[in-house]
Amino acid sequence: MRPEDFPKEIRPFIIPKHQGELIYRCIGCGLEYSIDELLYTCLDCGQVLLIYDLNFEHLRNTPGKIWRRIFDYRKMLTIPALKGIYLYHEFIGPVIPLESVIYLGEGHTPAVEANDFLQEKANLKFYFKNDGQNPSASFKDRGMASALSYINFLVQKGQVSDVLAICASTGDTSASAALYASFLQPHVKSAVLLPHKKVTPQQLSQPLGSGAAVFEIPGLFDDCMKVVEALSENYNVALLNSKNAWRILGQESFSYEIAQMFEYDLENKVVVVPIGNAGNITAVINGFLKFYEAGIINSLPKILGVQSEHANPVYRYYLEPDTAKRKFIPVAVKPSVAQAAMIGNPVSMPRVIHLVDLYNSLSGRQNVFFIEVAEQSIMDWELLANRNGHIACTHGGESLAGLMAAQKRGVVDSRDVAVLDSTAHTIKFAGFQEMYFGQQFPPDYNITPKRELINTPVYVHPEDLDKVPAPGRPLAGEALDRFVKRVAAEIAGMLELKKV
Repeated sequence: MRPEDFPKEIRPFIIPKHQGELIYRCIGCGLEYSIDELLYTCLDCGQVLLIYDLNFEHLRNTPGKIWRRIFDYRKMLTIPALKGIYLYHEFIGPVIPLESVIYLGEGHTPAVEANDFLQEKANLKFYFKNDGQNPSASFKDRGMASALSYINFLVQKGQVSDVLAICASTGDTSASAALYASFLQPHVKSAVLLPHKKVTPQQLSQPLGSGAAVFEIPGLFDDCMKVVEALSENYNVALLNSKNAWRILGQESFSYEIAQMFEYDLENKVVVVPIGNAGNITAVINGFLKFYEAGIINSLPKILGVQSEHANPVYRYYLEPDTAKRKFIPVAVKPSVAQAAMIGNPVSMPRVIHLVDLYNSLSGRQNVFFIEVAEQSIMDWELLANRNGHIACTHGGESLAGLMAAQKRGVVDSRDVAVLDSTAHTIKFAGFQEMYFGQQFPPDYNITPKRELINTPVYVHPEDLDKVPAPGRPLAGEALDRFVKRVAAEIAGMLELKKV
């Protein structure tokens, strides 16, 4: 649809014109920095940064009902730069011109309502938002589209050149970073650090296929992160982990899409997010806060952050009810099927603490909750979800397990409607399903496969068949007819089929 065909009252807003004035602001000491260079932590106190728009007040001058119409009509445009996360350009990257925006098909992932069986199990209505249907098959693409669009903007302005983008990863970040960096070749190259033997083969293949320099090192993600931080502090590289505040901006689009899917009515809504490096829950909270402050939504949804008991530093922090006594203590993680969330010292924890306090304050009540779940429940709920029409990854299973645990605690009830973040495509973590079906989980996982959830292939070769087809040796005539009839009869017997 062409801009001139839109209603007159929103026509001037359809193509973004807001002139943002973005700055980095330290969430510790409050110092502000120009965005003309890539910064990740405060130069004075070392705390992490968030990006703020000093002109945000101008966004409030447009009534919320007009913003809602702008976003709804903007979805009909065919302009590539506005088809992804930058549909919400004014709230994500208003300094980035549309010609600098990188769009590879990210954002606007489907929210699939659970079937009657699962909703009866949960005793409430819920959806899986399938962020595994982003280009690199994970939610990380939202943040990379933002971070690399900004780098592209700096390249086009001549402020940077020959950029080496680098990240530590448990798999999904590296796949996304390598994909988006490859789009900007030869101006941007990428390098990724992975914990040796701690990334699935599917995830490892992605940055390799995108041409990134891939380094595996001993230890876990937290060790990779320390090395990457040392590189970013001492060498001219662009850090692409969620320490990068531009990543957080892009991931806020998840919140905006949820608001839009419910026609901006978020009363009695619940958003369930698995926690790894804590960047995603930070972004989700910040996104809802922005829409609330701009009057686009009139209420803030409940947020559930979920962690496995094998990697639960955020959950442990909030176990202490007295805020004055809370102390963040990193944990030594154990093996987890929620592999991307196997992080004991999340870099965005200071952002979480800062934004959770603000979110609860503006809500007028506790509105962010943290839930711990067992590894067993993560796998069991993932498999049950996927037996009922979903493509949830283990982290989607973690979200569903968290929703069930929250219901038992009385945090949610049947009046609520929940959206569960399935952060990646189930194919990325197919190895865990294979381990479950093959009953091959090492003891450290604390998972005992349930027989009713195990599914394995059945080899059908009737014993009385002496001739069967093989590569290069097809059957024909009577031998083929006999093979087809015998195999069909065998399968029909196993399935207890009745003849027509």
